[in-house]
Amino acid sequence: MSKQGSYVNRRRCQSLACGPAVNKWLLLGLAFCCLPPLRPRRMYPTSQPPPRPEALSDVPGLCELPLTRAVVQYRDAHELDRAGGRLRDIGLAVVLEGRFASSVRAIDLGSADTKFLDLSSELVVLDWVYEPTLAHIRRLAGFEPAGGPEAAGDPEPARKLERYCFDLALRILERKGFTPLTRPTLLRIGYRDLCKDLDLHEGATVRIAMAPGELARVRLDYDANALVFAVSGAGAGLVLERALREVFAGLPLSRARNRRGVAVYRIRFGVPVDLQDARRSLHRMRHGLGHLVARFEPERYRALHGLVTAFGERETLGRLARPAETASRQPNVPTPSGLGMSVH
Repeated sequence: MSKQGSYVNRRRCQSLACGPAVNKWLLLGLAFCCLPPLRPRRMYPTSQPPPRPEALSDVPGLCELPLTRAVVQYRDAHELDRAGGRLRDIGLAVVLEGRFASSVRAIDLGSADTKFLDLSSELVVLDWVYEPTLAHIRRLAGFEPAGGPEAAGDPEPARKLERYCFDLALRILERKGFTPLTRPTLLRIGYRDLCKDLDLHEGATVRIAMAPGELARVRLDYDANALVFAVSGAGAGLVLERALREVFAGLPLSRARNRRGVAVYRIRFGVPVDLQDARRSLHRMRHGLGHLVARFEPERYRALHGLVTAFGERETLGRLARPAETASRQPNVPTPSGLGMSVH
């Protein structure tokens, strides 16, 4: 090798040995070139969207749990097929099929009618029933074949199902007791008895004909325990307001108008703290509404008074009284005869 070639090789070795910074950057560059290319992240790495979450996944904050066998509360806004508020319903249902909370098939424990409910926005699970209980309900409702010849020959399967469902509802309410969750259902059952005595029809309201063309419809706000009066007619509002201040003296009365321009009055009875308190509120409602019926419809009041005197007042909540309360089934208030609303 010539002296010039050995000199060049020697200079290269010196540059490699004396330049650690150059070697470091060279190694970093080689390592960067060997890295795989970056790919943009995708929300779903597959071409197909993920499957729809089942059960309670569409309810925020809840885990995946089938709603089948659940005893749930529902309101008018939860119904998918038709508007609620019927007299026979109690707002408590057993879920027959609950794969998705946004569309469950349930049976009301008051009317034994099948409903389709949307429980994704508001869900109240009061209790659960056993599998044999659910299977028995499905057999009575006709979703499954009956288990014997006597079941197939039952002349009144609908009435049998209704009695079984309502007894089941009372057993559940008695086991749970009076709580903020059971309070709306208990008030609804009590007001249903009141409507049957005063104005038996399909809706859960009491209608009072104040004058020709002037009608007041009374419903109960189960959450606030307040009577809501909707008045149709030009001059019926002021007349009804004076009557409400006389009959329900001492209770807060508010007035407003709904979207259709109808005058709406609300009378608040206060939130009951126990079952006896709820029965006292319902008794005062019966007493006050009876006075209004006697004031504006005296002939109708006399007919109702005779029927209730003969057959007695309906009071389903009396069946839920504890053993200590069975000695006195009526609330601790004076109870007039008949409709509990005698006019003096």
